[in-house]
Amino acid sequence: MRVLATCIAVLFIVEASPRHGLKAVPSRGSAGQTVPTSNQGTWSEKARLGEQRTEAAVVFVNRRIYVLGGMARGQDSHVLNQEYDPAADRWRERAPMPRPLSHPGAAAIDGKIYVVGGFLRNVHLDAQDSVFEYDPAANTWRTLAPLKSPRGSVGVAAVNGRIHAIGGRDVNRVTVATHEVYDPRTGKWSDLAALPKARDHMGVVAVGGQIHAIGGRFNTPTENTDLHDVYDQATNAWKTAAPLPTPRSGVSAVLYRGFIVVDGGECNQGKPFVENEAYDVKAGRWSSLAPMPSGRHGIQAATDGQVLYIPGGAPACATAASDTMLTFRR
Repeated sequence: MRVLATCIAVLFIVEASPRHGLKAVPSRGSAGQTVPTSNQGTWSEKARLGEQRTEAAVVFVNRRIYVLGGMARGQDSHVLNQEYDPAADRWRERAPMPRPLSHPGAAAIDGKIYVVGGFLRNVHLDAQDSVFEYDPAANTWRTLAPLKSPRGSVGVAAVNGRIHAIGGRDVNRVTVATHEVYDPRTGKWSDLAALPKARDHMGVVAVGGQIHAIGGRFNTPTENTDLHDVYDQATNAWKTAAPLPTPRSGVSAVLYRGFIVVDGGECNQGKPFVENEAYDVKAGRWSSLAPMPSGRHGIQAATDGQVLYIPGGAPACATAASDTMLTFRR
């Protein structure tokens, strides 16, 4: 288990300031009201991954962050599994995935990580139906029942002990509205209400007994959407919520201190998005936070409740990759 990086120096910090301005974003779901915000937050950088990666799954579990698969080491898909310890600001490599995947989704239940779907080749080729379970305590993998149909860039969330796989892109590179759920107790997948509109590369976040599917694209990166759909498992139905202020795809999205925070995306006038927008789950409204110090797409995020972590990602509107670990705190 080699240590990949031990650098603890903070390389830069972007402070919220009048220069960035306070962008109060009108909530189109709340009669045009704006949302004042007094704390836009700050960005910094932690220990680098030691590997340039993008389109990887990212999960926080057992006080560690795991970065799984993606494009790495010059390959379109990889088995690489890296673990980050926030307390030590240190990376190490763990047991590789059973097979290489890029654009997988992942979520955690009871201390174990479930990795779902993905692609083998760029761009969005050879969608997979693979499902793997990783036990960080034992550092072991096992193969589970596959998806009913292969999908990559699928949104994955855990709700009440079950894994939901939403949307994505099929073997023909066509976006789908498919919504399947996996029950670890039975080891089976079953169908649930489909997304209102097929898309992929979106942010999918579980909040209580609901799942928020935010942004994404209908086909190419020029077909970004601001759609914000919310699934209620109690009724097996979707409803519409306040749209994402900046339509984008290839974003990260995570529940952080009562807000769904959506960062980055592909692509804005030749560069990845730097937008950092937060949805207040209780108020049902969006606001803007301090923009990213540099744009990223092909990202996922995780949080320990104190800090939001975004490892790797593409810093350019192409098949680029980064080894940075951006962090956000507010």
